[in-house]
Amino acid sequence: MDEGVITSGNFTFTKTSIDGVIIVDVKAYGDSRGYFMETYKRPDFVAGGIDVDFVQDNQSSSTKGVLRGLHFQIEHPQSKLVRVVSGKVFDVAVDLREGSPTYGKWEGVVLSAENKRQFFIPRGFAHGFLVLSDTAEFCYKCDDVYHPNDEGGLMWNDPAIGIEWPAMEGDEAFDASKIVLSDKDKVHPAFSK
Repeated sequence: MDEGVITSGNFTFTKTSIDGVIIVDVKAYGDSRGYFMETYKRPDFVAGGIDVDFVQDNQSSSTKGVLRGLHFQIEHPQSKLVRVVSGKVFDVAVDLREGSPTYGKWEGVVLSAENKRQFFIPRGFAHGFLVLSDTAEFCYKCDDVYHPNDEGGLMWNDPAIGIEWPAMEGDEAFDASKIVLSDKDKVHPAFSK
């Protein structure tokens, strides 16, 4: 068995190239009526290496090309467990933990309603996602409440980070001209090591 993979209950936890960042695959039970799945079960998540106390759930809806991020909380960092309930996104975590051997590195994964995959991002990371489908509904749990005066951000296309954003559905290649950003996300600074 792969040391980087742990199965507990209806969940498979896969370690990524960045310590603490974990991909969570969920077993769904389906038939002609639809499906049922657990999305979170604390004992299984603890067994899979995710031992945090979630205190806030959030949900957003976005259209194709919307890129939210790269965001982080400065004094009140949050761990996040993210998933998509409709549509498809490319989700990214950037390691901001000073002293980490992967400081400044990123990990990304496609999350969709179809693959039912989740992504765990520990404290100390910038986070963002790009909507690849016509629309997407994005849900996430946080282990600290949101503090609006504690926001930080990084430029989504900073070459020092080098995120390889994928093409959106219907496109053959990534097209930066189709990215839709909030006014706040347009002015995030570059990453500096």
